[in-house]
Amino acid sequence: MQTASFRRSPKQRSLIDDICLTLNIEFYKGVLVARCRADENFANVVTRVSQAALRVSDLWFTFRNRLVESLNDEVAEFFTEKKISFERGEKIPGRSGKIWTPDFHVRTPRKSSLVCVLSTGSRSAARSIVSQVYTSYSDLNHLIVGAEAFQFVSLFDDTSDVWSEEDFRLAEQISTVSRWSAPDQLLSYLEAA
Repeated sequence: MQTASFRRSPKQRSLIDDICLTLNIEFYKGVLVARCRADENFANVVTRVSQAALRVSDLWFTFRNRLVESLNDEVAEFFTEKKISFERGEKIPGRSGKIWTPDFHVRTPRKSSLVCVLSTGSRSAARSIVSQVYTSYSDLNHLIVGAEAFQFVSLFDDTSDVWSEEDFRLAEQISTVSRWSAPDQLLSYLEAA
């Protein structure tokens, strides 16, 4: 899947399993494997492996632009499993008048939080994503004061090594930073008073 991470979404795993089942290929530790029996034509086995490789690479192109969306689905599943109340894609006006759409508005008994998911497979896109989240939280900062004050959380997809320390420091200036590799830490941030 063109990444050093072995972590794939359930949808990606399911599609890869379907490809392997159809072509009688094994997917083991990120490798497509086919065994050639003595009574089998070697060219046919190579063709099956080639077809599987092409289909799996097509999945990468299909999911490349939806990397954030699949992670958002995983985060939503996590919130549902933990019985945390949330709303996806709520439109919230900023002080400038611009409408922002944080990924999640999470409500726990102690506080409400806006959660932005930062995910990309591209190191070059990472800084612009962090800057976009910084700008949105800056424009929404009127929500962090008062009796019903919001908490801002930046949830980094740290399964791929695209984020620099500067990215984390920039996000920390305006939000609580959490990493998807430690979902229990995210949970503690959301439930803390």
